[in-house]
Amino acid sequence: MDVTKMLVQYKYHITIAIAFSLSLSFMLYAAPRIMTILAYFWPLFASTTIFLAAIIAFGGVSKFSTEDHGHGEKAGEGLLDYVTGVPEHTEEARNF
Repeated sequence: MDVTKMLVQYKYHITIAIAFSLSLSFMLYAAPRIMTILAYFWPLFASTTIFLAAIIAFGGVSKFSTEDHGHGEKAGEGLLDYVTGVPEHTEEARNF
């Protein structure tokens, strides 16, 4: 008698737990296996690995530094000027 009152009190919790368990078990049953996914995507993984290895082998690992470079500009400052559209030699152009 006391058990039925507790079951009625927690009927929404029990219903949600059963529904969650059933949906999780169905998803695990219907989902593809990890080997199936790897077999489908192995050319993508292989080409990406080769591409990254070629970049590291031929280009070397980039050294991000904040030191000044040979032309007196900081790393990436020239690229930022190019992207924002700021001309490189505005002071020199005014002097001529």
